[in-house]
Amino acid sequence: MAIAAKRKPRAQEGPDSSVLLAYYRNMLLIRRFEEKAGQLYGMGLIGGFCHLYIGQEAVVVGVQATLQPGDSVVTSYRDHGHMLACGMDPKGVMAELTGRAGGYSKGKGGSMHMFSIEKRFFGGHGIVAAQVPIGTGIAFAHRYKSDGGISVTYFGDGAVNQGQVYESFNMAALWKLPVLYVIENNKYGMGTSVARASARQDLHLRGEAYGIPGAEVDGMDVLAVHAAADKAAAYVRSGKGPYILEMMTYRYRGHSMSDPAKYRSREEVAKVRQEHDPIDHLRLRILDEGHADEAGLKNIDREIKDVILAATDFAQASPEPDAAELYTDILAEA
Repeated sequence: MAIAAKRKPRAQEGPDSSVLLAYYRNMLLIRRFEEKAGQLYGMGLIGGFCHLYIGQEAVVVGVQATLQPGDSVVTSYRDHGHMLACGMDPKGVMAELTGRAGGYSKGKGGSMHMFSIEKRFFGGHGIVAAQVPIGTGIAFAHRYKSDGGISVTYFGDGAVNQGQVYESFNMAALWKLPVLYVIENNKYGMGTSVARASARQDLHLRGEAYGIPGAEVDGMDVLAVHAAADKAAAYVRSGKGPYILEMMTYRYRGHSMSDPAKYRSREEVAKVRQEHDPIDHLRLRILDEGHADEAGLKNIDREIKDVILAATDFAQASPEPDAAELYTDILAEA
């Protein structure tokens, strides 16, 4: 999207410069990281499955910005953006993607299975909707411990029709568990549009039968995401039980790196990129309101690229896991 070099600043409304630039930096970090991950996959340096988050950055950045220390996060296999938004080191994430010992799961988990107890990130999960009962269980732990934390459980429109989702909704509502369910509706499951897979497409209303409130949010606008997440998180923290946010978003790449995405046109993807890209949307606001100029934003991009380069170099320099690690970390002593 072309952006004029000079703009007349207008009166500021809403978040200050530091907040907007932090959102911009975090979304750009995810975008550049995922672009590099796609390159490394194409070079054969990432094995197994790899699901990129390009296009959906505003969702996780806006939601994570409202969380507090002690809150927990769990998500699906499209998880690299969530890891970075939780504050996990790009070096450790990239090393895990490339199967290196310096990764968060010692190179044994790969793209879909890495965790950080320190950041209270309980994984991506390779089974569709498997994280929903897990996130509900984490919420039960928060309530049992009375620690004030909440569980943020991300899942997609493809997972929302799985039976275990509704078992989880029922338990969460029955016990008023502190869980925020975030449905990332990117319009397509694994090759199937939500219109062809769901009898009703207003997914935020799926909790009505259990008395769970929900809201639909523009998931391509990080400020709208944050405002909705603030409201939802406050509701959950108050002890009223779960809340559902349906984030209307879009992924630019295929379902996974092996998906040619022939079920949608190039024109459709290009139209979303041109008119609704979350990073361009925020970039325009930053420039219009005078929070930064073109040079400042270019500096941020250069800094982010240096971070990604350092992460890639770290991953390549890290050794592969020793064969002795094959049977470690399988069971936990309880």
